Amino acid sequence: MFRRFEWMIAWRYLRAKRSEGGISVMTWISLVGIALAVFALIATLAVRSGFRYEFVDTIIGANPHVSVLAYGEVLPNGALTRTMANYDEVAAAVAQVDGVERAVPVVSGQVMATANGRNTGVQVVGMRGEDLAQVPRIAEPEEARGSLADYQQGIAIGTGVARQLGVDVGDSIRLISPDGVRTAFGTSPRIKAYPVVFVFQVGRWDIDSTRVYMPFEEAQLYFNRTGVADEVQVAVDDPERVDFYGPALIQAAGEGAYLWTWQDSSGAFLRALTMEDNIMFVILSILVLIATLNITSGLVMLVKNKGRDIGILRTMGLTEGTILRVFFLCGASIGVIGTLIGVALGCLFAIYIDQIFDLVNYIAGGGVWDPQFRHISQLPARLEWDDVLTAVALSLTLSFVVTIFPARRAARMNPVEALRYE
Repeated sequence: MFRRFEWMIAWRYLRAKRSEGGISVMTWISLVGIALAVFALIATLAVRSGFRYEFVDTIIGANPHVSVLAYGEVLPNGALTRTMANYDEVAAAVAQVDGVERAVPVVSGQVMATANGRNTGVQVVGMRGEDLAQVPRIAEPEEARGSLADYQQGIAIGTGVARQLGVDVGDSIRLISPDGVRTAFGTSPRIKAYPVVFVFQVGRWDIDSTRVYMPFEEAQLYFNRTGVADEVQVAVDDPERVDFYGPALIQAAGEGAYLWTWQDSSGAFLRALTMEDNIMFVILSILVLIATLNITSGLVMLVKNKGRDIGILRTMGLTEGTILRVFFLCGASIGVIGTLIGVALGCLFAIYIDQIFDLVNYIAGGGVWDPQFRHISQLPARLEWDDVLTAVALSLTLSFVVTIFPARRAARMNPVEALRYE
């Protein structure tokens, strides 16, 4: 498409002489502008993908993909109970559904935890030891102390709970439930001490600071759930398509059951991320457009400065198409080189983002990234090839489009007018 001498002329024009320093400066400004714009776009897309991946991974890594719950029934005394008496049968039936990895019965409740004169509210999840060992973020946490092998002799708590109560593996904490022991004078709070045998960190603040795991049978006794469970927690092969499994799960669970998915409980986070992603992409696309417009400015100056050369080349027999391709190569080369530099910088930023933010955090004196407010322990970045290709396609398309106008202007220049005063 482009002949060799066209590349040669375009390269000579990009290498401006010292007397034409303005053209050289505009070339460098255009190059740096495009590189920074593409870098910012790729870095933002990488952080966006990282946020979504980490949110989803921590949510489904420590929480069920689907919870099978009972609508409940009214007891003879008028109280409403939502527990399941046939939880093992329901779990076994649900586990047979295609795409289901596991289905486990669970007892849960919210209580007050106290130790060393400190108090905090926690969510207690009663689960069998073999079932807890299959929860991905608990079996392979970011950090862990103690051993899950001792789970039957105590409880497992998040690092946030351990920090708030000032306890570690081997210490004991007391759990206080208002719905405790039933006596002739009413219900008195249940207070019981449990040794801490395992401390985990899943990387999500609202889980690490509230979650406590207790053996299933002990949780049944503690919460007065003897012979029943609160729900059956289900994990599926493809959590992103969790709604696809809904009809089969409802049919397997039987009448009187309904489903609550991880998307129902955390959908607001994902919708907020999607909305922010779209807005940031539009804003940064405008930034790339502004950067590519510098190419137009530089080429307009180049065409004006090279008017005499264009007239001579036209009189030598070069066609309008040849002149257009020469100046198109000038602008497109800036766009391509700037895009490649931006891609390299963006990929390096995504790969070494932890080290970069550690340095920024050190310079700023801390506080740049607070997991208490963002629910994730570290700033995530996930380099997706689709995001890189999107940034490259956007930058190159804009670079090529904005180059056409000044290149056409050069091609349509009248050689007689260009050489009139020469």
